Amino acid sequence: MTRGRLDAVCVSGSDLLPLPGRRPNRSGIDKRPVAGRVAVSELGLDGDVQVNRKYHGGEGQAVYAYAQEDADWWAAELDRELPPGRFGENLRTTGLDLTGAVLGERWRVGTALFEVTACRIPCANFERFWGVPQLVKRFTARGASGAYLRVLETGDVGAGDAVEVVSRPAHGVTVGLLFRATTTQRRRLPEIAPALEHLPLKDRPKVAARIERLAALA
Repeated sequence: MTRGRLDAVCVSGSDLLPLPGRRPNRSGIDKRPVAGRVAVSELGLDGDVQVNRKYHGGEGQAVYAYAQEDADWWAAELDRELPPGRFGENLRTTGLDLTGAVLGERWRVGTALFEVTACRIPCANFERFWGVPQLVKRFTARGASGAYLRVLETGDVGAGDAVEVVSRPAHGVTVGLLFRATTTQRRRLPEIAPALEHLPLKDRPKVAARIERLAALA
């Protein structure tokens, strides 16, 4: 099976980032690498803060991973350094194609076991955090969303750990396909149906209903 590496483990800690805007807005997006082993619970990494659980966190979005290869593309595009945590990710990986990751595939990292569940949809806080105009639009056009993970087995992780893909469903529905089907190519949403069981629990009824509506129009 595919094998990559965990370059950094990042958490936001207790100091939430105040973001500019018309009203006070605080976010846990500003994540920083931490040294040593980090405990992994069913709802995320020890010490991490997820402010808006409607869009981030919970059982199906407990941990967020972003690939160094995709960060390198953005660093060249924007001519700035993008160290681990800058995408709001908990895990910065090398050697894995996260856009091509299959929903439901399982990763062994350290002593924890994760399952790929979803793409990341960029929000206004992400654009404010970077201070880059039209970043949401540009991030969407690029399509390298990173991957949300469910924790199947608790444990601990640390920088330098191998990331081993130990199983991969045969349905072939990828993180990249889910991202396109929920953003720029919504008519493709029925293609997600074989992977519904792997989505975050809170998202399944909504996605299933949208698939049914599209099927009725076909």
